[in-house]
Amino acid sequence: MMSDEPHETAKVNAPAMAARVAFEVERQLGLPLAPGLYLISTPIGHLADITLRAIATLARADVVYCEDTRHSRTLLAHYSIRTPLRPYHEHNAEEQRPRILQELADDRAIALISDAGTPLISDPGFKLVRDAAAAGHAVIAIPGPSATLTALTVSGLPTDAFFFAGFLSAKEGARRTRLAELIAVPGTLVFFESPTRTADTLADLAHVLGDRQAALARELTKLHEDVRRGVLSELAKTCESDPPKGEVVIVVGPPEAQDISDAAIEASLAPALENLSIRDASRVVAETLKVPKGRVYDVALGLKRRDRS
Repeated sequence: MMSDEPHETAKVNAPAMAARVAFEVERQLGLPLAPGLYLISTPIGHLADITLRAIATLARADVVYCEDTRHSRTLLAHYSIRTPLRPYHEHNAEEQRPRILQELADDRAIALISDAGTPLISDPGFKLVRDAAAAGHAVIAIPGPSATLTALTVSGLPTDAFFFAGFLSAKEGARRTRLAELIAVPGTLVFFESPTRTADTLADLAHVLGDRQAALARELTKLHEDVRRGVLSELAKTCESDPPKGEVVIVVGPPEAQDISDAAIEASLAPALENLSIRDASRVVAETLKVPKGRVYDVALGLKRRDRS
């Protein structure tokens, strides 16, 4: 008779697993750490979301540079890592970069982490990596958590091509101008946003990009993780009545010709009409957005009429 109980061999052997994990950490800790700049991904919320290699590299590095020493000290203390912490952020990068480059020249192993996730993704570090590589120093990535990829994979939207656009401007005009530049990107769009601006940003996304399918991911990997899916206008209304709290990632589906609104066409036409005739601007925008030229021409005529009135 078949039993509903799982087979004994299928159960987790916790002591054996813990021993294997401990063995691997010990093995990693015993390996020499070559000089270089180590870009180490850290948890975006759940402290267990860190690789064994990341733990061992943080422990063996000569120094760890981070955005906020108070924040990163919690992570290091959780794993009993006593490597010295120093700040490296947008306000002191120009001052600290030469110091780090000198430390690399002195054959030291330098770790760079962000407050959460993968360094350099909407975090400082690009110029340091560029200068370190240009000086011939080794630059090594220790991969791991990423809010961008985590949100993309749970969104239910196409993942074969995507564009990470980071944070949009807090000002509506600049925000809409930037979104107009992204209308024709042939892939899923990923944005970071402040919870206080999420409703306005979603409304602008719907206005400029059209009412595309989207997902709003909040507090990823944390206790109150929440993913809302729907069209942009619906998500905007939801956020007006129930504002999100915590870290927010917005994922927007790729464009389809039938989904491109007149407002999106206008947003692309406005800069084009500053330097081109209506006919030429319509041709360029139609080719870019992959919509009928006649439709774009009609929208351009309406735009010009409004400008004259």
